[in-house]
Amino acid sequence: MNEPLWQPSEKLKENSLLRDFCKFINFKSPKNFKEIWQWSIDNPEEFWSKFWDYSKIIGVKGSEIIKKNKVFNKTKFFSDSKLNYAENILRKKSNELAINFLSEKGFEENIKWNDLYEKVCKFSSYLKKLNLQKGDRVAAYVPNKIESIICFLACAKNGIIWSSCSPDFGVQGVVDRFKQIKPKVLITCDYYYYNGKKINILDKVDLILKEMPSIKKVIAYNYNNKEKEDLKNFINFEKTLNGNLDEIFERFDFDHPIYILFSSGTTGKPKCITHGAGNVLIEHNKEFILHCDIRDNEKLFYYTTTGWMMWNWLVGGLATGSSIFLFDGAPIYPKIDVLLEYCQDKKINLFGVSAKYIDHLKNEKYNSKKLDLNSLKIITSTGSPLAEESFKYVYNNIKKDVHLASIAGGTDLVGCLVLGNLFSNVHKGEIQGQSLGIAVDVFTDEGKSAQDGDKGELVVKQPFPSMPVKFWGDDDGKKYHKAYFTKFENIWYHGDFIEKTDKNGFIMRGRSDATLNPGGVRIGTSEIYQQVEDVDFITEGLVIGQNFDDDVRIILFVTTKDNQEIDDEKVRLIKSRIRKNCSPKHVPAMIIKVPEIPRTKSGKIVELAVKQIINGEKINNKEAIANPKALKYFENLPQLD
Repeated sequence: MNEPLWQPSEKLKENSLLRDFCKFINFKSPKNFKEIWQWSIDNPEEFWSKFWDYSKIIGVKGSEIIKKNKVFNKTKFFSDSKLNYAENILRKKSNELAINFLSEKGFEENIKWNDLYEKVCKFSSYLKKLNLQKGDRVAAYVPNKIESIICFLACAKNGIIWSSCSPDFGVQGVVDRFKQIKPKVLITCDYYYYNGKKINILDKVDLILKEMPSIKKVIAYNYNNKEKEDLKNFINFEKTLNGNLDEIFERFDFDHPIYILFSSGTTGKPKCITHGAGNVLIEHNKEFILHCDIRDNEKLFYYTTTGWMMWNWLVGGLATGSSIFLFDGAPIYPKIDVLLEYCQDKKINLFGVSAKYIDHLKNEKYNSKKLDLNSLKIITSTGSPLAEESFKYVYNNIKKDVHLASIAGGTDLVGCLVLGNLFSNVHKGEIQGQSLGIAVDVFTDEGKSAQDGDKGELVVKQPFPSMPVKFWGDDDGKKYHKAYFTKFENIWYHGDFIEKTDKNGFIMRGRSDATLNPGGVRIGTSEIYQQVEDVDFITEGLVIGQNFDDDVRIILFVTTKDNQEIDDEKVRLIKSRIRKNCSPKHVPAMIIKVPEIPRTKSGKIVELAVKQIINGEKINNKEAIANPKALKYFENLPQLD
C-alpha cells in the first residue's frame, strides 16, 4: 500500500492561496484538487480571466480572453490585452531585498527593489541609445548573477527579445544556438567559477564573434568587482548605467516575444522556442501562487544556470513580490550541503533542485539534522523523474514536514504540465496532479484516454497560454507542428511516457523516444532506474534498447561507488531485483560498467545519444552534452557485437 509520505493539514489547506482563489471565484467547497482542476479546464475563459485579476497583473486585460482557432496552436489568449513584463516584475518600490547572489567562491551581493528598478531603467535607456528596437534580439553568455537579470528585465521592458546560454557551453554550442536568431548585441562576463576552478569567458567570446557577424556590440561585466579582469575593448556594463532613468514602460501585445529558449539539441540543431511575455507571466504567477503557495515577501531559491528554463522560471517569481536567491557554481562545492546551508542561512521558503541532486545526497547518505530548515515549506524537484527512494530520503533525511513537489513540463512551455498542490497528499514516486487550466491527459497509442494505472503519452487536449508563440525561423510553422502535433490530430503531444494513478497523481516513466520495446512490450526507462539506483554499490544507471536479432535487447550501463567492479554476483543481484519489482521483460540482457554517464547541461542523462552510438548512428550535436568525452566509451563496445 502506497501510504502518503506527507499530508497537508486542514489548517494548511484552509489558509492556502488555492483555497483563497476558490473563494475568489465562488467555488465554495471543492472536495479535492481534481475537482478544482476539472472546473478550470471546463471553464478556461473564466479561469484565466479571474486568475489575471487575482494575481493583479498590471496592464489592460481586454475583452477577448480566448480567441479560438481550429488549429490548436493558433488559438490566442488575451488577444486584445496590453502589458509590460518588466512593469509587472518591478512593481515593488522599497528598500527590501529583491535579489541575493552567492558565488561558490563565497562572496555575496544584494540588490534592493528600488535599486533594481533604477538599474533596469538605466540599462533600458542605454539599449535605446544603441537604437535597439522592439523585436531585436540580445544574446547573453552569462553566469547566474544579478547583472544578468538586470539586462534581461531591461530587454523585456523595451520589447527586445532575450536569449541566454550559460558559460559552460563551448563556442560551437553557443554559435549553434545564437547564430539562428541573429542577435545585434551580446552580453557577457569576464569569468566564472565552477568546482573551485576559475574559468575565463572572454577568450571564448572572441571566437564566437568570428562566427556571428550579426553582433555589433558586446557589453561585459565583471564577475567580482574586487577581482576585475580586463574587459578588453568591450563596453563596460557599469558605464552603461551612468545615463538617464528611462521610466517609460510601453505595453505590448500579450504574446509579444520575450525570450527564445533552446531545446537540448542532443539529436540535431537546437530548436529556437520563442515565448510570449504575457504567456509566461500568467503561467509563472499561477504556478508560484496556486501550486506552490508563494506570497509577498517570501524567499525563492532554485539552483539553476542561465541556460536552463528554471532560470526564467525563478526570475518570474519576482512578480509575486518575493525575493529570489541566486547561487553560481557547483552544487556540492566547496562541500556537499552548500545549497542546503544557503537555505538555512537565508531562511529560504521554496528550494528547487534537479532530481539528480537529491539522488546524489541520498547516495552519499547525507543527513541535514545539523541544519535549521524551519523556514523551508516546499522543495521542488525536476529535470528527471524523482525516484521512489529519493522521495523517502527527503522525508527521512532532509525535512519531515515539507511539501515535496516533483514537477514536470519543460522548455516548451517554460513551466509545468504536472506539479504539486496543497490539496493532495504526497506519495512516493508520484507527481501530485495536473497544472490548473491545462487539459492534461494520458493517451494510449490509439488516441484514447488511458485508464488509471495504465501507461501512455502525456498530452494536452486543448490550447493553453504558455504554448510557444513560434519557433524562431520556422516561418511556415512546419517544425512547430512536427514537434507537438504529428502523433495525434490537433492534440499537443509532449513526448513523455507517463502513468496516471488512482490518486490523480502521475508517475513519469521516461521520455517517449527513449522507451524500450523488447518483444513489442513498451517499457519506460525510469522503471528500471527506480530499481537500479537503490542498489547500494551503484551511483547511476543509463539504459537503452539495442537493435539485435530483429528485436530490441535492453542494455544497462552503470557507474559504481568507489569504482567497484561488477562481478557475476552483482549482475545477478541487479537482475533479480529488476525481475522481482518490475517484470522479466524489464531485465537487461547485459549490464556494463562505464566510467561516466553522459548528460545535458541541465543534468538529464542522454539516453538517445548513447542509443544512436550503440546502434551505429551518427551523433549530430555533441556540443549540447555537458561531458561529451563520456560518449567515447560507448563507441565499438566489444560486448555488444
